[in-house]
Amino acid sequence: MSYELVVNSKPTGIWIALLRDGKLLELHEEKGNTDYAVGDIYLGKVRKVVPSLNAAFVNVGYEKDAFLHYHDLGPQFKSLHKFTQDTLHGKQNVADLLYFKSEKDIDKDGKISDVLSANTNVLVQVVKEPISAKGPRLNSEITLAGRYIVLVPFSNKISISQKIKDYAERDRLRDILKSILPKNFGVIIRTVAQGKKIVEIDEDLKSLVSRWKKMHTSLKDSKPPKRVLGELDRASSLLRDTLNENFTKIHVNEPELLDEMRNYVEQIAPNKINILKEYNGKHDIFEAFGINKQIKTLFGKKVPLPSGGYLIIEHTEAMHVVDVNSGNRSAKNDTQEKNAIAVNLEAAEELARVMRLRDMGGIICVDFIDMHSRENNKMLHNKLKDLLKEDKAKHSLIPPSKFGVVEITRQRVRPVTNIETTEVCPTCNGTGKIQASLMYADEIESELSYLLLDKKESKVSLHVHPYLEGYFKKGMNSRRFQWFKKYKKWIKIVADSNMPIMDHKFFNAKDEIIEV
Repeated sequence: MSYELVVNSKPTGIWIALLRDGKLLELHEEKGNTDYAVGDIYLGKVRKVVPSLNAAFVNVGYEKDAFLHYHDLGPQFKSLHKFTQDTLHGKQNVADLLYFKSEKDIDKDGKISDVLSANTNVLVQVVKEPISAKGPRLNSEITLAGRYIVLVPFSNKISISQKIKDYAERDRLRDILKSILPKNFGVIIRTVAQGKKIVEIDEDLKSLVSRWKKMHTSLKDSKPPKRVLGELDRASSLLRDTLNENFTKIHVNEPELLDEMRNYVEQIAPNKINILKEYNGKHDIFEAFGINKQIKTLFGKKVPLPSGGYLIIEHTEAMHVVDVNSGNRSAKNDTQEKNAIAVNLEAAEELARVMRLRDMGGIICVDFIDMHSRENNKMLHNKLKDLLKEDKAKHSLIPPSKFGVVEITRQRVRPVTNIETTEVCPTCNGTGKIQASLMYADEIESELSYLLLDKKESKVSLHVHPYLEGYFKKGMNSRRFQWFKKYKKWIKIVADSNMPIMDHKFFNAKDEIIEV
C-alpha cells in the first residue's frame, strides 16, 4: 500500500489530492484567504449571551457571529480568561506559565451567564468552519496540534491515544512527557508517537511551545476581532497528520511551494525529504495523474461501481441520502441474495471512500439492496465499521434496519466538498447541462462488457454521436483497440450526427437494437 500526495497550485488557490495505490482518497482546497480555518485562534468579543441555549455569540470578524456553547468553554476556562485579560492589560508579560496561578475549574453543569457577559473579550479557537448560513463554531479549550503530540495549556493531564495498545509503550511515553513537559501544560499523545525517541518528541514539544509564545506576543495590545494565531496551511497540516513510511512520492507543480513543503518535511521527517518531486510535465498535473477523471466520476450524483452497479447520492440541508443500485450487474448462477451481498459490500467500500473524499458530514442515510439473511446484514455492518476505522472524523453507524437502511452520523467540520461535474452541452450551445462525458464513455464500456461477457452477443455494433466516435477511435491504442484486446471481438462504431451527444445504441448481428 503506497500513498502519494499531488499538489496543484493554481491562481485561485491550492488543490491537494491524496492517492492510495493510485485511487483518490482525499481532496482538499487551500484558498488564498484561509481565515476561519479549523485550528485558528482568535481574540473575539462576546456579542450576546443566550441563556436558553446556554451559549454565546462571539464576533470574530466573520459576517455571521460565531457560536460558543458552555460545554465548549473547557474546564480551565477561568485560567485561560485570566491569562487573556492579564496579557491585554500588560500584567502577563511572558508566555511561560511556570509562575501562573491557575483558577478553579468551572462547573460542568453551570450556566454561561455565570462566566461570560456581553462585550467581554474572549480567546477562542475555531473547531468548525462556517457552513451554509451558520458562522464558525468555537471552543475555548485551546489546543496546539503537532506531529506527535497536542499541547493543552492550563491542563496537567497527559492523555494517550487509545490506538496505542501496548501498556509498556504507553508507560514509556507518559514517563517521557512527565520529564519534559513545562508546568501548567497538558498534552495528548498521538498515535504516531508510538516508538519515537525522546529527542523527536522533545523537538515537537519545543515547536508547539514556540507557537504558544508567538500567540502570546500577537495577543498583546490586540483589539477584537483579531486572529492571533493561524493554523498551518492545509498542505502542511495534511503532511503533519498523514506522512508515514508508506508515502512514496509528493508531487508539486510550483517551485516556491515545493521549497516551503521541503522545509516543513525536513523538520518533521528528514528521512522523507527525497520523496518531494517537482512536476514539469506539459499537461496539467491533475490530468497527468488521472485525478481529473476520478473527480468527474466520484463527485457526480451517480457514482459507478466496478461491477456495473452504482450509487446515487443526494445532498440536502438536513442530510445526505445514498441509494445503492445493482445496475446491469448480472447474477449469473448466483441467487438474488448472493448478488445483493456482493453489490452491497462493494458499495460499502466505495461509500467509505466517497464520504471521506467529499468530507460529507451530519446524517447520512444509505439504502442498500434488501437482504433477508441476518448473517449477510451483520457482515455488511461489520465491513462498513472496519472501513470507517480509517476515517479520522468522528462517526457512528446503526446496523441495517429491516428496510435495508443504514444510518451514519459523521462529524461535520468543514463544508461538504461540492464539485460541479456537469459540462456545457455543444449540441444545445450551452443552454443545458449533461453528465460528465468521460463518465458517460465509461458507462458505454460497462454496457458493452455486459453484452459481450454476460449476454454472449456474437457481434455488436455501436452507434454514437460523431464526437464520441472520434473519442473511441482516436490513436493507435484507441479505446476500440483496447476493447479488441480485452474481448477478442472487433466492435464496429458508427457515427450518427442525428443522435444527441449523450446517447448511444447497440445493434446485434441481425442489425436489431439490443436493449441493455
